[in-house]
Amino acid sequence: MPTSRTERSAAAVLAVLTLVITAACGSSGGEKATAPPRAEVLAVKIDNVAAARPPTGLEKADIVYVEQVEAGLSRILAVYSFGLPPVIGPVRSARETDLELLRQFDEPTLAYSGAQSALRPLIEAAPLDALPPAKAPDAYFRSGDRATPHNLYLRPGKIPHASTGVNAAQDIGLRFAAPPAGGTPVGERTVSYPSARFTFTWATDPGKWLVGMDGTPARTASGDRLGAATVVLQDVDVQPSRFRDRGGNASPFSSTVGSGSAVVLREGKSYAAAWQRSTAESATRFTTKDGEPMTFATGQVWIVLVPD
Repeated sequence: MPTSRTERSAAAVLAVLTLVITAACGSSGGEKATAPPRAEVLAVKIDNVAAARPPTGLEKADIVYVEQVEAGLSRILAVYSFGLPPVIGPVRSARETDLELLRQFDEPTLAYSGAQSALRPLIEAAPLDALPPAKAPDAYFRSGDRATPHNLYLRPGKIPHASTGVNAAQDIGLRFAAPPAGGTPVGERTVSYPSARFTFTWATDPGKWLVGMDGTPARTASGDRLGAATVVLQDVDVQPSRFRDRGGNASPFSSTVGSGSAVVLREGKSYAAAWQRSTAESATRFTTKDGEPMTFATGQVWIVLVPD
């Protein structure tokens, strides 16, 4: 019997649907392909002036960002995902630079003590979960061993914050692998802001760059030395923003969208590198002087935003 036009049309539609379903499924048993899990990022703004040291829980961060703030001082933005310590702090206020940095991640949570009123609308509009004490009062507490404002701490388990076990550094494309060819042996590098100084000294045992702050060895709350497997000195444009602190000092804005030079320290060597980030939503890409992807030593990564 001849096939009707209606039957032929139905068969064609069925064939198209079959192709679509087949393309959407994986090749093993028709199972649908799934993307690898993204990091569940918790970023915490940490105080690091002398009165706030030593920090608690900083050694457990996947990435430690260092940025310049008012009066030439510095602050730390610690990024966690792979694992969370029970307590993190001291927690301090957010800055505009943090908002641009965090857009690399997939809707991260930002824990901070507060922010000036003019900055709050930007925080509320940013693609992140803002978590000051007012939104999670049970997750924060003040320690009695330090003076305010250097005594506010976060208990991540009270948020709660789920961890996927994905390292935040790998989530934005940083690759842990063997070092590139070349490199210049170096034992120490220092980065200075107008009122703050960081020194990174290579120590074969424990195989880390030991951190110094303002000429003093930086330690954890338990007394161990703070150390990084990899240190990135990222040259960025730093300009005064429209925001000011209570003393009238302009809040610097460190621009991390664009491109520039960098130095990568790993395993006792220094590598000339470049960085590029085309949009705020893009991850920062670090490359060697030959244009190949830069690799990082396994462990904590410190990224210091250096005024160029």
